[in-house]
Amino acid sequence: MLPFSVEQFFEVFASYNKAIWPAQIVALLMGALALVLLFRRSRLSDEVIAGILAAMWAWTGIAYHLMFFATINKLAYGFGALFTLQAAALAYVGLFQRRLTFGASNAPIAWIGVAFVLYAAVIYPLVGVVAGHAPAELPAFGVTPCPVVIFTFGMLLLTIRPVPRLLLIIPILWSLIGGSAAILLRVPQDWLLLVSGIVSVALLAGREQRLVTASSQ
Repeated sequence: MLPFSVEQFFEVFASYNKAIWPAQIVALLMGALALVLLFRRSRLSDEVIAGILAAMWAWTGIAYHLMFFATINKLAYGFGALFTLQAAALAYVGLFQRRLTFGASNAPIAWIGVAFVLYAAVIYPLVGVVAGHAPAELPAFGVTPCPVVIFTFGMLLLTIRPVPRLLLIIPILWSLIGGSAAILLRVPQDWLLLVSGIVSVALLAGREQRLVTASSQ
């Protein structure tokens, strides 16, 4: 049983979207930049993409969870801490250790990654509108939890080297939390969240195993 009603849940999004405008546009531009950098590589492409992901997780943890969602759900303080921790992990691994290498390819895992990215940015809000929600109360790309997590899974599938498992723990945890809550809250666009977590972890684990096998031969 959730400690808030469906109406309260969407009222928070409406208030949040109004308060942060035009951050939603900035987030879309950042997502577009990350996608462009996959195809137009530069010396700092990997660091910029990692920085974009870290910024989205940090913003969502602080601005959404701690400042808005916590008004109806005290668990949001814990969620905010987890999102902020994930932001720090992405910044550390991607910016300081430089262990994230992104790149486009024709491999099936990459196409699934692109599909997740496009779903988070384009299809996600359309599903919400079709489900009967007003645009003003929809979870927005790059600044709310579920689209951020789906986008992150998509970008991690678009890496060309093994992804540190540390970066998968919190996203898969949220995919379980958000994916299960989507049914109770009547948010059909979040149904893919659970699937994206399971599929991403399986594909990344399989790719890593193939890379290990290939390097040992």
